[in-house]
Amino acid sequence: MKNFVLIGAAGYIAPRHMMAIKETGNNLIAAYDPYDGVGIIDSYFPKAHFFTEFERFDRHIEKLKREGTTIDYVSICSPNYLHDSHIRYGLRIGADVICEKPLVLNPWNVDALIDLEKDYDNKVNTVLQLRHHNAILDLKSKIDNGSKDKVYDIDLTYITSRGNWYYTSWKGDESKSGGIASNIGVHFFDMLQWIFGPMQDFTVNEKSHDTNAGTLVLERAKVNWYLSINAENLPESVKSKGIATYRTLSIEGEEIEFSKGFTDLHTVSYREILEGKGYGLADAKNAIEIVSQIRNKNI
Repeated sequence: MKNFVLIGAAGYIAPRHMMAIKETGNNLIAAYDPYDGVGIIDSYFPKAHFFTEFERFDRHIEKLKREGTTIDYVSICSPNYLHDSHIRYGLRIGADVICEKPLVLNPWNVDALIDLEKDYDNKVNTVLQLRHHNAILDLKSKIDNGSKDKVYDIDLTYITSRGNWYYTSWKGDESKSGGIASNIGVHFFDMLQWIFGPMQDFTVNEKSHDTNAGTLVLERAKVNWYLSINAENLPESVKSKGIATYRTLSIEGEEIEFSKGFTDLHTVSYREILEGKGYGLADAKNAIEIVSQIRNKNI
């Protein structure tokens, strides 16, 4: 049984990390978040200590270490712009790290963390759950075993409705979230470059506070992509059903269905990480490079 601590316990994705820790047979011993609405912890680890001040959380961790308790992993679900700092904290206390995507906001942050990882002799892992999705694994196998010279035409659309709260939160601040491409698109870009090879070129045709769109030229694919958090951009057929999210990925006109099967992918990711087969800093860098360039592209 490994000991975990969690930073960002009130975040949207934090319960999936709690569930993954529980389902892999491990223990959450402490958690931190400035916001105290974290009653969900009771469903998984009611005995975990909880702190709303980082200084007290840090002091508690140091106390545990002095008493001989090993902190094996720090799981990070904090806002995107804090990931880099919290990863560094995890390495400094002698733990391996599991960080939500986007791992960091800029590719040079990845380079610096690679050096720190060597200094501390600990591993930084990131959650790239689409790489564990059965439909995506089947697609990768098909492409890997297909023609090596073929360049595929791909259309990706992802619309996930967000209300006015979004723009008040850190997610609506590009300097903190990385913008639309980083916040809701990075795992799609990671999946595509994982299957079709690294980015060769890109364009950004639309760029606003709620929508990004453009093309992405990969080694073996040309991708037309569209990302939005504006409910008005949902297809009428989706709106009429009261559905708030729409995702579609088509390759050469054939749709790849992967809307289902997401619920346990964090547990799969944790299991792989605990077996020493997790995705690390180098694995995450290509997608971070893509979203960074999209963010900094002037149109």
